[in-house]
Amino acid sequence: MEHIGVDEKSFTRGHRYFTLVNDLDRGRVLLVTENREESSLDDFWSGLSKQQLETVQAVAMDMWDPYVNSTRRHLPDAERKIVFDKFHIAKHLSEAVDLVRRRENKQLKASGDDRLAGTRYDWLRHPARMEPEDRKQFAGLRDSNLKTARAWALKEAMMAFFEYVYERPARKHFRWWHNWAVRSRLRPMLDQARMLKRRFDNIVTYLKHRITNAASESINSKVQWVKYTARGFRNKSNFVTAIYFHCGGLDLTPSAH
Repeated sequence: MEHIGVDEKSFTRGHRYFTLVNDLDRGRVLLVTENREESSLDDFWSGLSKQQLETVQAVAMDMWDPYVNSTRRHLPDAERKIVFDKFHIAKHLSEAVDLVRRRENKQLKASGDDRLAGTRYDWLRHPARMEPEDRKQFAGLRDSNLKTARAWALKEAMMAFFEYVYERPARKHFRWWHNWAVRSRLRPMLDQARMLKRRFDNIVTYLKHRITNAASESINSKVQWVKYTARGFRNKSNFVTAIYFHCGGLDLTPSAH
């Protein structure tokens, strides 16, 4: 198990979670356990032998402290192996852009300007996925002097960090981006810049390991399918068993014996 993904999945509404540990290379679930606490992930690490722990090269996860703390406590050389998932970082930045948009839209509408009305998803989508006419309209907003346009540009510039191959220029790019975000006077982006700077040591590890939790998201989609086809699970134990059966990478080929 060289590359591990740690993710969470809600069982029901109301913030009731499971912790899922996945084998990113084989696209299979290794462990499903209740809650998303340190002890939830401790169950996984404590079940591995010393030899198995040594085979783990990298762990993709979001920036949830209980997961980070558990991994640091159990996995040798964890600081070099924890990789904060770039898609979770993109999500945080997108939420900051949307916060800027909502605040600015409220101010603009008060003065009769509705340029930002109904544009929420335009700022979340990549322009290449838009229809030509929508892309043309969005270009006008993107190139404007709107605060939302600046926030969007900051998000895109940060995500360009993950395209670097070498660490030294990547670090230079992040310093430049952080300074820009701090000077932007956009509070949501400033908050993100400070948070990413605190977490940077396990963001830059992406350049070495090049892993994300994309495979975990694929598994999550399959878990959601299991939940849907069963029309929901009243019993959590049955839900866990179903996840292992459908997502555990079982070999169901009949034995020749």
